[in-house]
Amino acid sequence: MKAKELRNLSTEELVQKEKSIGEELFKLNLQRYGGRVEKPHMFFLFKKDIARIKNILNERLKGVKRKENG
Repeated sequence: MKAKELRNLSTEELVQKEKSIGEELFKLNLQRYGGRVEKPHMFFLFKKDIARIKNILNERLKGVKRKENG
């Protein structure tokens, strides 16, 4: 998911999305240790999405305004 799309969500929605992505990452890790990961590229994508969400939440906490390009 793109950061611009995430910035349009409310704080509660971001927290909920972070939890759901974390649960998906947990399930994927279970598959890894079970030896049958169908989509290994999803590890990277889930971790990136969680990092984006945490950055946006941190910006909102500190009151930082980002300059939007475009």
